Amino acid sequence: MSLDGFSMHALARELNATLAGGRIDKITQPNKQSIILSIRQPGQNYLLHVSINSQNPSAHLLERNLENPPEPPVFCMVLRKQLETGRIAAIRQHGLDRLLLMDVDSLAAGGKIVTKTLVMELMGKYSNIILTQDGTIIDALRKIGTNSSRVRTVLPGDAYELPPGQDKLDLFTADMDAIMASLKQDGEQRLDKALLSTCMGFGPVSAKETCFSAGLAPSTRIAALEDVDFAAVRDALSEIRETASAETASPVLVVDDNKKILAMSSFPLHYLTSGTSLSFPTISAMLEKADQLAGSYVLPDKDRFKKLVKNELNRAENKLVKLDEEIAAAENAEEYKIRGDNLMTYQYQFQDHVDSEITVANIYSETGETITIPLDQRYTIIQNMQACYKKYDKLKRAQELLRVQRRECEDNITYLESIEASLLASESLGEIAEIHNELVESGYLREKLKRKNNDKPSHPFHFQTPDGIDIFIGKNNYQNDKLTCKTASFNDTWFHTQNIPGSHVILRNGGEPVSEDNLLLCASLAAHFSKAQGSSKVPVDYTEIRYVKKPSGSKPGFVIFTNQKTLYITPDEEELRPFLMNGK
Repeated sequence: MSLDGFSMHALARELNATLAGGRIDKITQPNKQSIILSIRQPGQNYLLHVSINSQNPSAHLLERNLENPPEPPVFCMVLRKQLETGRIAAIRQHGLDRLLLMDVDSLAAGGKIVTKTLVMELMGKYSNIILTQDGTIIDALRKIGTNSSRVRTVLPGDAYELPPGQDKLDLFTADMDAIMASLKQDGEQRLDKALLSTCMGFGPVSAKETCFSAGLAPSTRIAALEDVDFAAVRDALSEIRETASAETASPVLVVDDNKKILAMSSFPLHYLTSGTSLSFPTISAMLEKADQLAGSYVLPDKDRFKKLVKNELNRAENKLVKLDEEIAAAENAEEYKIRGDNLMTYQYQFQDHVDSEITVANIYSETGETITIPLDQRYTIIQNMQACYKKYDKLKRAQELLRVQRRECEDNITYLESIEASLLASESLGEIAEIHNELVESGYLREKLKRKNNDKPSHPFHFQTPDGIDIFIGKNNYQNDKLTCKTASFNDTWFHTQNIPGSHVILRNGGEPVSEDNLLLCASLAAHFSKAQGSSKVPVDYTEIRYVKKPSGSKPGFVIFTNQKTLYITPDEEELRPFLMNGK
């Protein structure tokens, strides 16, 4: 979900009114898809966040800054060199496209003032941030060569070209008669699709809102419309033009019961009968909320580690299937011993190199059943017998080795699933750094350990029960080990989902009796912060810390425990939500 051209028009006006004349103090790049410009105005500092995330590309002001990696990427360094200390001359929109341009004046050699333009192309999966000067590209966040696009390349040194234009009319400048005439050309087209193909700035949201204002269904064919219908469409277009060009925007965000974004716009929406409409004072405030709901901000390396863990899990699961097949084959070892013993008994009754198989009475059958033994005609009877015994010995040895390998493979799957759960709970660079080091030490990642960094130290989740007892929850295996083995007292209570990867939950009750409400709360939290999140009747074990041990040399997060009791819990996410929001 992203803004259409009409809402982008209002956003450009809002940003220009707030930031024009401001000085760029600092530029950071929190991840591969976004940059943040710190802009100083008299008596006020602003943070402009520009994101090219394909799910929600946007440019808006932030209330608080995001965490940044200790070493800035190359594109960030280029922007710092070219734009820091420069003053923003203007922020404007190109036509009614989803394209914003920020002109920045800076002092060059000899005291000359030069203007550089930061182009923000906010067009779904084609979004990009490009720095240009005098029509030439200095650098781009996403470089596009001839292998990626035959239409338009984006490389340093190239002449900057605007995205391919569309033969559409501008609702703000075109004559309304011309717009209506163009709208009527294709009688077989749906009304909403005709609006999209006729006028610049329309998106699915504004097209449906226009249809609603005209009292017509979006699926209505143009040929089915009468003069009175076209008059209603004309009035609706005039209304949306006035609304979109209003000095003050009235942004709204429509979400469903699961907080999924259904629509967003710089003006009120009426066509959506379902969903909750949220109003905001500014478009920036709406876009920041949309980012939170859509999860657009992704910590650096988080996606990379997710893909790595997923690939390793697939590999381990495939290996487990093959091991099961080999174990099943190894369980037939006794059959080869029986063949060898029968060949030893009847070896003198058959000639070498003659038969491909022989059928004899099985010496182990009490009822005189026969057994058919395949032979390799290249070898003698004695050699075939020796081959059977050799195969028998090999399979017998393999049985135990394969079972050991299977246990190791199962342990690896459990461990990888625990890292997968840790990645879901990670919210800071420090926590991602801990997972990085864990992957390196476990041999899944061939990189250097992050010994020294400027990341903020990571901390486990901290909540309090209604009666004031502390609850700590580990976000990753390192934190789980530290909480269980160092932080918790011997008589605190420990919770963990049974045979399901998840966080260690510590209730700091200090040996005092635990109320039923607190037991159920901690068990619900253990289920929530596990791979079983959203499931019902999740088994959760709990015991005192004194009964939880970490075996020497075991992997991070792995413990053994005794004297446990088990609760079967179905967490109520609605009841947990306000409790989780008050945590630290």
